[in-house]
Amino acid sequence: MDPTNLHEFFTPLDWAVVFGYLLLTTLVGHLLRGKQSSIRDFFLAGRSLPWQAVSGSIIATEISGVTFIGVPGMVYAAGGDFTYLQWGIGSIIARVIVGLFFVRVFYEQEIYSPYDYMGNRLGEGVKRLATVIFAIGSILGQSVRVLVAALALKVVTPLTFDQCIWIIGLFAVAWTLMGGMQTVIWTDVMQFFLFIAGAIFSLGWIFWNLDGGLHTLTTTAGDAGKFTLLNLSRDPAVGFTLWVAIIAVPFQNLSAFGVDQLNAQRMFCCRNEKDARKAIITSSAALLVTLLMLLVGTGLFTWYAHNDPGEVMHSFFAKDSNIIYPVWITTSLPVGLRGLILAGIFAAAISSLDSILAALSQTTLSLFKKTDTLYNEESRKSLLKISRVLVVAWGIALSAFAILLDSLRGNVNMVVLAFGMISYTTGPLLGMFLASLHGKATARGLTLGFVLSFLLVLYIRTDLWNILINFKIYTPEKIAGFAPFTANEAGKLASKINAAWAWPVTVFLTWGCGLLLGKNRIPGEHRNLPRS
Repeated sequence: MDPTNLHEFFTPLDWAVVFGYLLLTTLVGHLLRGKQSSIRDFFLAGRSLPWQAVSGSIIATEISGVTFIGVPGMVYAAGGDFTYLQWGIGSIIARVIVGLFFVRVFYEQEIYSPYDYMGNRLGEGVKRLATVIFAIGSILGQSVRVLVAALALKVVTPLTFDQCIWIIGLFAVAWTLMGGMQTVIWTDVMQFFLFIAGAIFSLGWIFWNLDGGLHTLTTTAGDAGKFTLLNLSRDPAVGFTLWVAIIAVPFQNLSAFGVDQLNAQRMFCCRNEKDARKAIITSSAALLVTLLMLLVGTGLFTWYAHNDPGEVMHSFFAKDSNIIYPVWITTSLPVGLRGLILAGIFAAAISSLDSILAALSQTTLSLFKKTDTLYNEESRKSLLKISRVLVVAWGIALSAFAILLDSLRGNVNMVVLAFGMISYTTGPLLGMFLASLHGKATARGLTLGFVLSFLLVLYIRTDLWNILINFKIYTPEKIAGFAPFTANEAGKLASKINAAWAWPVTVFLTWGCGLLLGKNRIPGEHRNLPRS
């Protein structure tokens, strides 16, 4: 196989399936969009959605193309194994806490985001700060999801990588404009089922077409250590350890599911507090999907161990393991089926992107327009129009940043890259929310806490330093002399401290600065927020 001609495997029938599925998803989203007469309908789906759909949407957004492509590639790569699954412990703990405690305060009043709650408790300055931090985190983290789908699209087309990114961004904007969160959630549900079916069929196809089937897979992958689950290493540079899972990951997931508007907005779409609690806790089933994708990764490792793709392709895989699953789908599965599974990857990436576009549009709107005010019909239409303009603007911004991020990422696995990018804002957002629950903190102090947290993550991650190396401002050896890195023989930096440890540290750093700097604001009574 020639990696530059992989798109030749993709037949007209495959393309027909891809476009057919995308059109079907668009039609379903249109039919289920509901009324769109106000920002409450656009951003909260009128608080009318069943918790089962919301739970499926949370899972689909969490899994997305990053897990669907990145996890199999991570297992396939040298040293890859099942240790990533340990993080599920912290994830489940966090979802239960969010369901039992966070949801309760969110449903005390009519709000659109956790940042509205922060503003009610600590003032508009804190709300603006949280919104800005969320926007920064979204640009950094969600751009990775765009990259994942663009990788898959690049495999099956002769298009440039930049063109693939713009196509995905265009679809995401269109889906979001069509029906707001109502469309977002129902299209997410479709992607959830296609994800599961595609992964199960992929694994079954490997079993069926591999000599020795399950026995060959377990033996080959087992001998290579792919089924290793527990890692008890105390090395702070190692990310997938049991200690990170039980100490650091709960903080990241508390922020991701309870404070990040990407997931929190889904809970606000539920009919009541009880349903929202069910949705977030049952979304723990995402762990089973992760396990399924880990198994797919072992299947791919075994497949290529017994079906040598050639030296050129091995070099291609070594350069970027994220590409392995899309390549296998394109070259190994039957015509038509490969189109359906890749359509699912594209659609999942688009649905993840339209989710963040809805969240960014809502939070940005709240910076200059009050959402807790009663509006007449003309004003509601004006707000809705502004919201749609913001969706387009953020779609362009995220797509552009994804192109920039691709030029800087190197060959980092997408899962690792995604968690690394969100490290800059995960802790500060949770710290601000905890300060809001406590009811005493200042915007000035919280701002200082965020700046210090951002600089701390910047210091221990290689992102900034690699840019300085690329521009020949510093050498790896010189950077390793004053920053927590080692420089290998190839001139690459390796951090001595995994960024996951920054999650709990930056939570308390932000909260502590909010408490210590300046006069604490004593919150008044909650306002009763009317529905717009």
